[in-house]
Amino acid sequence: MIPDLSPVRAQFPALALTDAGRPAVYFDGPGGTQVPQRVVDAMSRYLIHTNANHGGAFRTSRESDAILVAAHEAMADFLNAASAQEVAFGANMTTLTFAFSRAIGRGLAAGDEILVTRLDHDANRAPWLALQERGVIVHEVDFEPADCTLRLDDLAAKLNPRTRLVAVGYASNAVGTINPIARIAEMAHSVGAWLWVDAVHYAPHGPIDVQALGCDFLVCSPYKFFGPHSGTAWGRRELLEQLRAYKVRPAGNLPPDKFETGTQSHETQAGVLAAIEYLAELGKTYGQGFAAEFGGFTGRRLALKQAMAAIRAYERPLFEHFVAGLRAIPGLSFYGISDPARFGNRTPTAAFRLVGRSPDEVAEHLARRGIYVWSGNFYALAVTERLGLEETGGVVRAGLAHYNTQEEVDYCLACLHEMA
Repeated sequence: MIPDLSPVRAQFPALALTDAGRPAVYFDGPGGTQVPQRVVDAMSRYLIHTNANHGGAFRTSRESDAILVAAHEAMADFLNAASAQEVAFGANMTTLTFAFSRAIGRGLAAGDEILVTRLDHDANRAPWLALQERGVIVHEVDFEPADCTLRLDDLAAKLNPRTRLVAVGYASNAVGTINPIARIAEMAHSVGAWLWVDAVHYAPHGPIDVQALGCDFLVCSPYKFFGPHSGTAWGRRELLEQLRAYKVRPAGNLPPDKFETGTQSHETQAGVLAAIEYLAELGKTYGQGFAAEFGGFTGRRLALKQAMAAIRAYERPLFEHFVAGLRAIPGLSFYGISDPARFGNRTPTAAFRLVGRSPDEVAEHLARRGIYVWSGNFYALAVTERLGLEETGGVVRAGLAHYNTQEEVDYCLACLHEMA
């Protein structure tokens, strides 16, 4: 079943803007999605009516605190966390991962091992590589260049009783590959290691259930799923309580307080709450046909799972059309899973190059026609290095979201044909 999500476009004010004499085409979603009007309104309303710091006895502080509690509860519903106390907010996923890696590193000893992958964004590599200064040994898990899928055989070969943590992406922000997280969790736990999951790129494209995944920590960024610039981290309560966070002395000693350093961006959390409410409404309106997939869920948690299932169902045929068009362009090289029968194992993010044109040239050509795509490595430096593309400018990245249309896809393909 393919839902018609075209009516939701009216909720995104940015989609009404024009560039190059026509509506702008936002294929830049992997770097950050557009937001519905309710997110803008929620942040504005917060700053006008409830702008105050935490813990005061007066009205604006009490109302502000209530919004922060509601935002944590909303993210817990989005991830299917056991409780809102398992969710911490921060500036972004990178900042949160560095903070947690330092806390985790306190419990590691020289000779302990961590596994990272070459398929990941550097924000899920650098914080763990930094622990080498404590004598921790970090190994890299490779991927297959032919289709950019993680080599589970390499992961298995490098797991051992000294492995303390495995850091892996739910999906590659560069080439779209979705990794089998539940299977990787089993592998990591078989040697007593924790699993840290970067779900930043996956979160806008499918439902997340941390209980079913079996991971120990998961981080994501609301600005990638229709909210404002922010980051969130989830961890199992017993592990969050166990970790010694770097914090100021008056801050709370229990999660999530001990991980939310300093004054948080309260207006941002108000916006995140509004983004979750947008998705819940989408699920109730367009996702009823997917309810059978989520038998155990009720209320907002069910609506959110239905929303992400509807989004996934809408995006897949649109992306199949896009990839078929890309692969028909003379001189175009496509990176990642290209077989439509396997598109359940990838997100609708296309990485490609045109022969004789640098990725920057392609992005600039499309930008002049009002089409927004990215070029370079997108901080997934290990990916472009492994593919041998870093020295020549990386790749062009065009990502679809549920507010994109086939008309936009066809326009982009026509503009690429101009270059070819």
